[in-house]
Amino acid sequence: MHRLLLAFLLISAPAFGQTTSSDSQTLQAILAELRQLRQELAVTALTVQRIQIVLYRLRVQEAEVSRLSQRLDDARSELTQLQAEEKRIATDIKRQEDFLDRADAPPADRKTVETIIPQVKERLENVQTQEQQAQAKESEVRDQLRLEQAKLATVQEDLARLEKALEKAAPPNPH
Repeated sequence: MHRLLLAFLLISAPAFGQTTSSDSQTLQAILAELRQLRQELAVTALTVQRIQIVLYRLRVQEAEVSRLSQRLDDARSELTQLQAEEKRIATDIKRQEDFLDRADAPPADRKTVETIIPQVKERLENVQTQEQQAQAKESEVRDQLRLEQAKLATVQEDLARLEKALEKAAPPNPH
């Protein structure tokens, strides 16, 4: 009986050692996997933060482009109105000068037109000055818009790169 017990112990001892060794290996594997998961979570958190930053930049840049587009539309509208007014005033001056060139123009009307023409010409000069200012403003806003559109394109490219990086990092779809 002692021999049987001794044989059992001799056979069982290595088995107990293997279990302990196997348990230790299992724990090491679990620990390694936990470390890997922790690292992946940190990378994911960083990626999410980067995406949030890029999306915020995208919203801000889109708002700036929209604001400048509206300013450009307003500047163009103002310029168009000033150009139309300039044409109208120039036509009015031409009409009044043609009236003065007529031989049959009544002297009282001629005198009135002669006093009005300098005032109308001064108004034309003012409109032309405003038009030049409006052209400069339109050009400046157009340049700003181009710059902001380029910045928007850069942000969109950043977002596309992040999207591609996420697609590469994503596990394959089992479906």
